[in-house]
Amino acid sequence: LVVLTGAGMSAESGISTFRDAGGLWDRYPVEQVATPEGYQRDPALVINFYNERRKQLLEVKPNRGHELLAELEKSFHVTVVTQNVDNLHEKAGSKNVIHLHGELSKVCSSRDPYDYRYIKELPEDDCEVKPGTEAGDGSLLRPFIVFFGESVPMIEPAAEAVQQADIFVIIGTSLNVYPAAGLISYTKPHIPIYLIDPGAVNTNGYYKIEHIMKGASDGMKELKEILEK
Repeated sequence: LVVLTGAGMSAESGISTFRDAGGLWDRYPVEQVATPEGYQRDPALVINFYNERRKQLLEVKPNRGHELLAELEKSFHVTVVTQNVDNLHEKAGSKNVIHLHGELSKVCSSRDPYDYRYIKELPEDDCEVKPGTEAGDGSLLRPFIVFFGESVPMIEPAAEAVQQADIFVIIGTSLNVYPAAGLISYTKPHIPIYLIDPGAVNTNGYYKIEHIMKGASDGMKELKEILEK
């Protein structure tokens, strides 16, 4: 069972979505806080933006959708592929999570973000990064986030997981953000595909998808009943 999750998965937990009206992009231009150029221009602004996001993360909890997804591990081998940078899947108990766009709770080298020696998990009681703090290689620490315009290294293991899926589930994503939206094309022919989203989602008509038009928690409850029949 492979599950692709987007912003709608965490919205019920109270995390601002980026793209919806009133979302984070309305208040912070993406060029300032989520591009390599924005980081180079004003690293302190970017560091403080993600400090604020981290503080927000401490105030929220996994919702019932996260918990029900984690509970499916009792019956299935589950891989979660998420576009979200929060750690709510892990907090709910999901064991196998691939983060496509990075992880808010981590910082890394700005010279080589994927040098594992300098990727550091920030403890919840000390999660604020002071602008100007250096990584172990002497470069400035930056958020372990995939900025717009950067490559998405975790797309390859995600695609490999989707190729192995016997059931594919999509929760709370518009399927507009690439390369994540392209993962559906890696599914084996004729496997069951479920989409949980309260709104209409453009699936291009290429795939036979069962659309559960509900939010993450109610949708996961219905899906769990379907899968455990």
